[in-house]
Amino acid sequence: MPASDELVALCRSQVALLTEVGAALSIVYLSEKFGSTHDKLVPITAYPEAAATWEPEQVLALLSRSLDAASRRLPGVDSIEPQPAVLDEEAIARQQMILPLVHDEIVMGLLVTARTDRPWSPQETVEIEQIAQTIAIASVMDQRAQWAEEDLAQQRQLQARQHEIFDDLLHQFRNPLTALRTFGKLLVRRLRPEDANSEVASGIVRESDRLQELLKQFDAAIDLGTADVLPETAPAQLPGQTAPALPSSLLTGTALKLEAHEIVTVLEPLLMSAGAIAQDRQLTLCVDLPLRVPPIVADLKALREVINNLLDNALKYTPAGGTISVRAGLQYTTQQGQMQGVAIADTGPGIPAADRSHLFERHYRGVQAEGEIPGTGLGLAIARDLIQQMQGDIQVFSPAHDSGLIDLLPPSDAPGTVFIVWLPEQPYSVAAIQMNKSQ
Repeated sequence: MPASDELVALCRSQVALLTEVGAALSIVYLSEKFGSTHDKLVPITAYPEAAATWEPEQVLALLSRSLDAASRRLPGVDSIEPQPAVLDEEAIARQQMILPLVHDEIVMGLLVTARTDRPWSPQETVEIEQIAQTIAIASVMDQRAQWAEEDLAQQRQLQARQHEIFDDLLHQFRNPLTALRTFGKLLVRRLRPEDANSEVASGIVRESDRLQELLKQFDAAIDLGTADVLPETAPAQLPGQTAPALPSSLLTGTALKLEAHEIVTVLEPLLMSAGAIAQDRQLTLCVDLPLRVPPIVADLKALREVINNLLDNALKYTPAGGTISVRAGLQYTTQQGQMQGVAIADTGPGIPAADRSHLFERHYRGVQAEGEIPGTGLGLAIARDLIQQMQGDIQVFSPAHDSGLIDLLPPSDAPGTVFIVWLPEQPYSVAAIQMNKSQ
């Protein structure tokens, strides 16, 4: 982990102190990995600056050669006084100091310093040892600070991901709640007041209204925390680690499982709910389902979430008296194989050209943000994410006639919108084998 600018500045100040008391060479090395005795040493600062490019082995060899050269200049063995030569050699050795940077028994690097004119005095030696200890403690604090920052960054990344998942879950919770409330209202209308079940139906509507009020409070609480949760910059990661991620399968309750499904089986329960809501909102729901088409390859729960979001948008933004059409069995061929599509169209106000390029961004609502219809801008983002995980695609056309499906909607003055969900068909041979096994 690289040293921070603050640690480098502190090391430079300590080297400057050594230079002031006569050091001709001073280098601070830090280990790339604390506590490792065999890890590479990286020079943090040096005097002279050119010494920072020397390898530690070169510095040690240079100091050794300096000692050998000085020893050769001492009187030889034939001298009358050999003892001073030994003393001078020891004095020269005291001109050089190589101190490990150690704190709490953790080795963090080396401090190398040397004089050329005189040995270090005992007092100076103590001061150099204190300098080494200062650098060691500062290095530990620097690393701990960086680890704390990265840990905080990962926590914020996790919280941001949790925030997104929570947003998605709340958004998806609204769709079945709306359907439940609508079914309850239809029951209330159809049951006579004296019917014993009338009170039960009224209770369903009442509690559904309560849940919708609670959802609004959830939204308000999320909005309050958004600024604090989301990081301003991309969070860092510790070496060799990845930030924990929450699976997008939380929306479906299980990991996505791509299997063959009949598109009619996927759509039937969704269209039942959509029909009830359309009736309640004075809308016409037109359905065109083929009698027989090859199965598509998808995750059943995920695909229902996708279709449900698109139906919810059509029901929400189409004014009373409008029409919503659903057509399955569309097909086209790609290099990868046959694709099958489901079109969901409406006679709503359409989507401005400026909004279409941002349509699948999270929390983007475009012109709808200025209207009175509430929303989170998450439905289409969730739909595209799930479809892409199933190797599919979503197309959007607005005005609706740009889709080329001329007879999909009745004539209307409104521009309208068409969404087409494309998913791979299961190859015929494989589908036939599976169908034969099931018989």
